Amino acid sequence: MKYEDILKRAMKEEENIAGFLSDLVSIKSLSGEEEEVALRIKEEMEKVGFDEVSIDDFGNVKGRIGNGKKKIAFDAHIDVVDSGDLSLWDFEPFKGKVLNDKVIGRGSSDQKAGMASLVYAGKIIKDLGIEGDFTFYGIGSIMEEDSDGLPWIYLIEKENFRPDIVVLTEPTDLGIYRGHRGRMEIEIVVHGRSAHGAFPHLGDNAIYKAADIVKDLEELAPRLKEHDFLGKGTLAVSRIRGHGPSLCAVADYADIYIDRRLTLGESLESAVNEISSLKSVRKYNATVNVPMYEKKSYKGYLLPMKKYYPTWLMDERDPYLLTAKKAYEGLFNKKPRVSKWTFSTNGVTISGMYNIPAFGFGPGIESLAHSPNEYCPREHLPLASAMYAAFTLQEGGITLE
Repeated sequence: MKYEDILKRAMKEEENIAGFLSDLVSIKSLSGEEEEVALRIKEEMEKVGFDEVSIDDFGNVKGRIGNGKKKIAFDAHIDVVDSGDLSLWDFEPFKGKVLNDKVIGRGSSDQKAGMASLVYAGKIIKDLGIEGDFTFYGIGSIMEEDSDGLPWIYLIEKENFRPDIVVLTEPTDLGIYRGHRGRMEIEIVVHGRSAHGAFPHLGDNAIYKAADIVKDLEELAPRLKEHDFLGKGTLAVSRIRGHGPSLCAVADYADIYIDRRLTLGESLESAVNEISSLKSVRKYNATVNVPMYEKKSYKGYLLPMKKYYPTWLMDERDPYLLTAKKAYEGLFNKKPRVSKWTFSTNGVTISGMYNIPAFGFGPGIESLAHSPNEYCPREHLPLASAMYAAFTLQEGGITLE
């Protein structure tokens, strides 16, 4: 089997993949509201010939091709963020459209393009009729935008689904990505004592205490760890709230919310300890918490998750990464760009928590995620499908040249 045969077959599917992607974009699927798009994906998987397609009790879509020893999963989350300010868009965000060399709309890059491409990678494998020692899985995962990795906790813990390798199809501009920083959300709570606003000296203002803590957080940020590949850990105060008996009273309560990005060597415990040890936090006896994510899926399944999403990194000498590079070079006759995501993905659970090998390769432009006027270059779609098919066949023992 030749790489060029896979690539030619993929290019013939470009119109079909783009049309399918525009359909997916046209279905608004916020976290917890993915049922319609899940059914549309199931329909397309069945149409192109997947051997088995199902939707689990949580709401994830799973399509299977083959029944070989090597279990290879391709993951795409099928939820999207909302449109935001519509005045910033040049087109309707939830009307997917193929416009010349682009597929436009919310989710076109992040990350329904990956879903469309992996489904048609399955079609390519079926059309080739090659039975290698592999099982190809296409996963349409839900609620990732709300809580990265949550759908894979269900798959691994409740379905006992542990593939040998997971390819994350989040947008990489067709580069190969081998990890990213982790993240977590942290809440600091501080209490005071209320008093009438006319007599503030009789109270103990919790907002003033919070201000001292924020200053210490600002001074902590430059001291966070740094990694030569993943970059530096960061800390951003994203919200401060305070309240008391009325707006004419001294605040008796305040909380500070933090977005914390974790580089290699940082953990939930180390991040919490750094903040708990701050002089102001100790002085005011503030509490430091990691909140829980607790929202039911569209199927009514509740799977609580602490808002901690670990760092992960695949070794640059990992055999799966070497196979991916070989497939890329064979298909496109050039070396791949190997890098990392700036944002977070389901890899936090797959690799960060459960140590299942994972890397990323996806159609779409990473920097357009969550932005107005989002689009995916049309040409990315068949190229990603070809890459997924070639990687699967090579891992399944098929010699490509």
